[in-house]
Amino acid sequence: MVLPERERRTFWIDGDRLRTDPVPGAELVVDGSWLLPGLVDVHTHPGTESRDLPFSDEVLRRQLTDHRDAGVLLVRTPGSAARIPAWVDQDPALPRVRSAGRWLATPGRFFPGFGRDVSEADLVRAAVEEARSSSGWCKVIGDWKHGEPAVPLEILTAVVRAVHAIGGRVAVHCQTAEGSRNAVLAGADSLEHGMHLDPDLIDRMAAQGTAFVPTLSVFGAGADRRRAGEPSAARDAWLAGWAGMLPNVRAAHEAGVTVLAGTDSLPCGTVSTEVAWLIRAGLPAQAALGAASWAARSWLGLPGLADGAPADLVAYDTDPTLDPTALAHPSRVILRGRVVA
Repeated sequence: MVLPERERRTFWIDGDRLRTDPVPGAELVVDGSWLLPGLVDVHTHPGTESRDLPFSDEVLRRQLTDHRDAGVLLVRTPGSAARIPAWVDQDPALPRVRSAGRWLATPGRFFPGFGRDVSEADLVRAAVEEARSSSGWCKVIGDWKHGEPAVPLEILTAVVRAVHAIGGRVAVHCQTAEGSRNAVLAGADSLEHGMHLDPDLIDRMAAQGTAFVPTLSVFGAGADRRRAGEPSAARDAWLAGWAGMLPNVRAAHEAGVTVLAGTDSLPCGTVSTEVAWLIRAGLPAQAALGAASWAARSWLGLPGLADGAPADLVAYDTDPTLDPTALAHPSRVILRGRVVA
């Protein structure tokens, strides 16, 4: 059974492509399972394990392999400590990667030296450079600490216009009301986190095609620790922002915003946890699953399960839309036409 269509279909694999016509000499590898296009994590940062350690090719390979073994066959890295090296795309055993180059951080708005530190005056030029040197994306740290100003709207708007002019796309980190507002008004292609998002901006996001990547699992994992912390303005602001995130995710989905699954956390390969959070926020199970599979692949420019599509798919013994916990336990993983797990 193929999702999302819920149709009984048969595919053959010819090289690294799916075919609907029989391929001579084919070997049966999956029978009677639920088939999904390869899973997607649209917000993950493989290659680093902490801010104290440098970007590492060894860590990058291991973490991408963790994604792959969990059925995540396409990842988007919205910012890294270093540009993703070319060998990743040349390795058939690793997931497909869509990168955004290095994080772009203006003074005081990120961990010093962890991304690419640029002045506000140089931000437009740097954004175009990162988009051109990556998979067409760039990532701007649009805000940082509570009570401190976000990247000004006019600068962020200029970034979006310049990157769009070369055919690129802009992701914006935003965790304050001003940062989320500016990202939407500037026409960013995706809000990363979107904490403190004004619900009145959701219809505008839908109209202009701004996607919402709320990374609920990483926030949810830290919520109890925040509540137990010493009272402060920053703590109270964070908790207020978290309280609004699940209702905003549901409202965004209902308004037609593209809501996508991204983990922003370690270990890699846990996108099933993010899907569970999207369901908890109020998304129907099929929509939450699509946010980590067919909808995410389409948003990143790849088809689902169709004749001529890349042979990237995962198989399950049970219907993951009826039992979302099954998503963490694929029975078969096929990447570029090869059985890898």
